[in-house]
Amino acid sequence: MKRAKPRRRRLHRVASEDILPEYDFSRARPNKFAACYAKGSIVVTLDPDVAAVFPGAGKANEALRALAGIIRSHQPRRGQPRWSA
Repeated sequence: MKRAKPRRRRLHRVASEDILPEYDFSRARPNKFAACYAKGSIVVTLDPDVAAVFPGAGKANEALRALAGIIRSHQPRRGQPRWSA
């Protein structure tokens, strides 16, 4: 009896923009949180110890705005030397 030759798998090239056949998105769902984020907003993940300090997003934003104001006030103005000799 002759042995059947094993079939070779044909390798096909995939363009970089195409989704590979190994990826299965048949059970994918839309992101239920996407509508919560306004266009142009940035999501930042805080470490648990930092997040424990703030009771909510509003208080975290308030603290960051205060810190940003301090940083802006300490930045040197353009045209002035940073250190005076």
